[in-house]
Amino acid sequence: MKVRRAGGVTATERGRALALIAVLCLLMLAAITAVALGTTTMPFSTIVSAIFRYDGSRDHLLVTTIRLPRVIAALLAGSALAVSGAIMQAVTNNPLASPGLLGINAGAAFAVVTAMTFFGTGTSDVYLLYAFLGAGTAALVVFTLGSIGAIGYSPLGLVLAGAVVATFLTSLTTAVLIFDESTLDAVRLWTAGSVTGRTMVQARTVAPALLVGLVAAFLVGRHLTTLSLGADASRTLGQNPIVWRGASVVVVILLAGSAVALAGPIGFVGLVVPHVVRMLVGIDYRWVLPFCALGGALLVVVSDMAGRLVFGSQSFPVGVTVALVGAPFFLYLAHTRLKGAA
Repeated sequence: MKVRRAGGVTATERGRALALIAVLCLLMLAAITAVALGTTTMPFSTIVSAIFRYDGSRDHLLVTTIRLPRVIAALLAGSALAVSGAIMQAVTNNPLASPGLLGINAGAAFAVVTAMTFFGTGTSDVYLLYAFLGAGTAALVVFTLGSIGAIGYSPLGLVLAGAVVATFLTSLTTAVLIFDESTLDAVRLWTAGSVTGRTMVQARTVAPALLVGLVAAFLVGRHLTTLSLGADASRTLGQNPIVWRGASVVVVILLAGSAVALAGPIGFVGLVVPHVVRMLVGIDYRWVLPFCALGGALLVVVSDMAGRLVFGSQSFPVGVTVALVGAPFFLYLAHTRLKGAA
């Protein structure tokens, strides 16, 4: 049935726009709630005055130096990981693809831990550079390994190569931490995926690169929709899949590297959120990516808040809470995919 148009906008697009606004409002509510809740509950008026009329009081100090930076870090990391996961699934035409499964998170984490071990604690902008270097190197290795052989490039080859590289780099990271207890103490929570102790300085350092990555992702949304149809279909539609895959991988490195540098390797966000979004809004990446940005941020903010409240610890890593949701979803997804292929 033909969708009625009003002013050049379809009813479906209006519905998606309203849904996007609703998710944005829900995200704002979750962020405010996350700042308010803790060992001491903060009223909304205190949060607003701490942001706009800071007076140095204990409550204002707690909001601006501990709770607000933590929530901002969760917002930034969640949006970046979800969008990068959606891009990886479009580029590889594989619903199981994500920065974590393709070794990008592990590469960034290994680079940051190695930098801490050999060069000391350093500053957040230095770690950002190492995270980008590690993510880029891991991506290059995975795509190289996934493209060699008799059949050349294939989504299955990429997943297998990513699993090997991610396992190898995770083992190396663990070995480095075992032999360097000082680094282990410094990054113990970070390696599990955590926004505990994040500062506004760290958020401001990461935010420019991360926001550039998000804007770039939104700009290539139409091309990602074509890529997700497969290489043959994209060539038929006049697209050069090699060029756009390369550009998309650069965006993923920018997003995943920023997220890991800020909050550590939080898994499953880039896997779960894109699937839920596509079930709700379809496969048009011009809509998928904005919904993923908001949905990923919402998932990490709510997961971090739930971890603090349920487990009674302000330092409980959000990566563990997300994994409790993401792991069963991944098993369900893998089961349904295998059953469909049988």
